[in-house]
Amino acid sequence: MSRKPQAEPLEPSEIHEKVVDIDVSAEMESSFLEYAYSVIYSRALPDARDGLKPVQRRILYMMADMGLRPDRAHVKSSRVVGEVMGKLHPHGDAAIYDALVRLAQDFSLRLPLVDGHGNFGSLDDGPAAPRYTEARLAAPSVAMTASLDEDVVDYVPNYDNKLLQPEVLPAAIPNLLVNGASGIAVGMATNMPPHNLVEVVAAAQHLVKHPDAGLEDVLRFVPGPDLPTGGKIVGLEGVRDAYRTGRGTFRTRATARVENITPRRKGIVVTELPYLVGPEKVLEKIAEGVKNKKIQGVTNVQDLTDRQHGLRVVIEVKTGFDPDAVLEQLYRVTPLEESFGINNVTLVDGQPRTLGLVELLRVWVEHRIKVVRRRSEFRLAKRRERLHLVEGLLLAIVDIDEVIQVIRASDDAAAAKERLIGVFDLSDPQATYILDLQLRRLTRFSRIELEKEQEQLQREIAELEEILGTDASLRRVVSAEMTDVARTYGTPRRTVLLDSAGGSVGSAAPAPAGKGAVRPPISLEIADAPTRVLLSATGLLARLSDDAPPAREGNRAAHDALLGSCPTTTRGEIALVTSAGRALRVPVLELPALPPVDGAPSLSGGLPVSELVELSPGEKVISVMSLAAGAPTLALGTAGGVVKRVSAGDVPTTADEWDVIGLRAGDVVVGAAAVADDDELVFVSSDSSLLRFPASSVRPQGRAAGGMAGIKLAEGHRVVFFGAVPAATKDASAVVTVAGSSDALPGVDQGTVKVSPFELYPGKGRATGGVRAQRFLRGEDSLVLAWVGAAPPRAVGAGGQPVELPAPDARRDGSGTPLPAPVAAIG
Repeated sequence: MSRKPQAEPLEPSEIHEKVVDIDVSAEMESSFLEYAYSVIYSRALPDARDGLKPVQRRILYMMADMGLRPDRAHVKSSRVVGEVMGKLHPHGDAAIYDALVRLAQDFSLRLPLVDGHGNFGSLDDGPAAPRYTEARLAAPSVAMTASLDEDVVDYVPNYDNKLLQPEVLPAAIPNLLVNGASGIAVGMATNMPPHNLVEVVAAAQHLVKHPDAGLEDVLRFVPGPDLPTGGKIVGLEGVRDAYRTGRGTFRTRATARVENITPRRKGIVVTELPYLVGPEKVLEKIAEGVKNKKIQGVTNVQDLTDRQHGLRVVIEVKTGFDPDAVLEQLYRVTPLEESFGINNVTLVDGQPRTLGLVELLRVWVEHRIKVVRRRSEFRLAKRRERLHLVEGLLLAIVDIDEVIQVIRASDDAAAAKERLIGVFDLSDPQATYILDLQLRRLTRFSRIELEKEQEQLQREIAELEEILGTDASLRRVVSAEMTDVARTYGTPRRTVLLDSAGGSVGSAAPAPAGKGAVRPPISLEIADAPTRVLLSATGLLARLSDDAPPAREGNRAAHDALLGSCPTTTRGEIALVTSAGRALRVPVLELPALPPVDGAPSLSGGLPVSELVELSPGEKVISVMSLAAGAPTLALGTAGGVVKRVSAGDVPTTADEWDVIGLRAGDVVVGAAAVADDDELVFVSSDSSLLRFPASSVRPQGRAAGGMAGIKLAEGHRVVFFGAVPAATKDASAVVTVAGSSDALPGVDQGTVKVSPFELYPGKGRATGGVRAQRFLRGEDSLVLAWVGAAPPRAVGAGGQPVELPAPDARRDGSGTPLPAPVAAIG
């Protein structure tokens, strides 16, 4: 076998070597700093303006550039990954696809930015390969990338200086707070929880209107995080610390309730897990705890989660163990309760900073003001340019024969343009535009169109000049666009916020007296003692024993406001009355006992009604009624002004739900209360009319009846409150009315409030119009909220936080005083 020829060796004189002596420690330090800077600024930390890391921003920009809008078909994820990697992102396809997947996961983001089709993973399993999945932009991403072609942001070169990419997205959505962020850089990390879009926008609008607002002002709108998987946040002190300093910790709990698994055995049903905790992890920890004897009282665990019914983990409790005690034990030793550490590290002007809530909102607000200003300037320049051309074209059309003669007599296009400029006093762009004009535009109809376009352009230019003329006008536009975003993409809050976890139930069994001692089981026998069921304004239910200390007036520790209550017994049953005219049976034993706070009961220990009964979309619980024998009749009032009393004892003995009123199409129940004949019924309508009349004027009817006329309503108005005032408390009752604009976004307009004694309002007959309860101020056109009941009234915000009410006003139809914060309910 022949050998390959070898190259001739070089002579020493032909070798040109250059050896550079460097210090190894200096080289290592320099290389490490370059790597650290690259990770911090180009990979791990989000920008405070659009809340996106570079890879996320490049994915959204490239998908928008590819035309993958929500109304277009999905495309292979591999195609998106390839476009991003080849044009903008100089890293591997795995990192790009992981970022794309997270943008599409509704359990990771509160407002997903990518609409994924296929297996994009779960809390326990990873996604399918990119060749098996498809993607397009989700609807909120349209707001994130809107107006990119209108010079609203700066563009920077890509990694090879051949293409341009936006330095930041316009971000009409406060993405950093709404979707949160997590990332580990070199020497620093970020971990931010998601929030509710409507609440964040309301806080941002307050900052737009009041740039110097402080944290306490903002907390009225953003009571706490709103996690995609729901659950509960227990203890808000850590959240408030994070809102103040940028760092804090809070605990998230699973949503669980005790149910009858079999007729003779109870179990714990988990329907919502803490943020980023999967059911497989919970099952594994429970099995490990049972094996190590750290968990007692659990006989079996089943994961019944499916796409139709959602998350459902059933934990069977051994007979003889208190399910509440077992659940408290599971909270301690399993991921059913987890801690979340907030670390708001983000890039501001290219530098990593730790920001509190107000600073995060202020950065986004300033970014939106800058975006709207640049967009308005761009549109103004474009419209002025177009108006200039339209005016030149109108001049030419007036004397079009001479224009044609000038062009025909010219030797070439350059000469024609010079002659047009000289003869008709046109500018160079106008003359060029006329030369490029098509002959079909020289019609009479085209002249009418041009004159209309001229008028339209002049109006738009005036509007844009007005926007850019003053800072107040610009801020009004920014605030209005925030309102549109909240209305379009906002969803109700999913996470329940609790100031504390309530009283500890204790362990499932007491500790043994000595070595080898047997743990005695806990008895489930609970005495059938008198108790009272309470319904809070934010939808929490609890029971309170008759010997519990009463709530003290002005107690700020007591959470929420009382919306309704009814007497019953511990082993009795109650019914929840809903806005759809249904009554839903609930055993009192399923309700948590209300723990005292500083000697007064705290409603924060209550259970959300959604964990007890299934409600239809838009349906809500408005009152509670006793099912005990001899209970008083139930009075109901609807938004359409109908009143009804349900006959006493007309309750099915076995049905879990039944109708209490036959509602007309489009009507809903707005209030319900137990009444006697000597009580008074009260209607309050949106046009500020209050009507009171004796309950004896309404005869009791059967469950299927549709009621009778209660109040005469003006056209276009509805009932905002219905209730009853007992005869014994007529002289000590109050009327609270909140006026505002019917077009305002809920939770944004604070409005005005008036508190007045009930005795000021004269009684009238049923089916009449009532008397005025509050005079509207400028900008107000309706009552958005009203309440009548025993004084003193208590108002709360959306998160249950108290809102101060003014002193009673002796004027029956006087105007209100401004509220310090939006009111969600009164009780």
